[in-house]
Amino acid sequence: MKLILTQEVVGLGGPGDVVEVKDGYGRNYLMPQGMAMPWTKGGEKQVTQIKRARDAREIRDLDHAKEVKAQLEGLAVVVTAKAGETGKLFGSVTNADLVAAVRKAGGPLLDKRAVDVSHVKAVGAHKASVKIHPQVTAAVTFTVVAG
Repeated sequence: MKLILTQEVVGLGGPGDVVEVKDGYGRNYLMPQGMAMPWTKGGEKQVTQIKRARDAREIRDLDHAKEVKAQLEGLAVVVTAKAGETGKLFGSVTNADLVAAVRKAGGPLLDKRAVDVSHVKAVGAHKASVKIHPQVTAAVTFTVVAG
């Protein structure tokens, strides 16, 4: 079965790649999860659009990744969340919350799938890791405040 990937699939490829997979894997896993779409001639046009969007977001090289890492680690990121009187959050801080806070603090636009926030459920200072490049991971320090 020939498919066009719409997002990163470990061991298979990235968005816009045309791949050949077994019928059951494509029909029962990749397509229902929204990770791929069937390959068609019209789909080739979508492949070029997906690749163009990916190139615009992608880190150019290792040096650029190190610059972005330095920029991220130097930011003062503040995430506002609803909290109780004891400082315990109603819910938790998500990847999307952190990406929005980084953007608001003047940082670069990040892919929320590259951010690893581990169960932040209290007000205070916390750390998260952001995979910028296969060889570069940034440690982002952020503060959660009640709001």
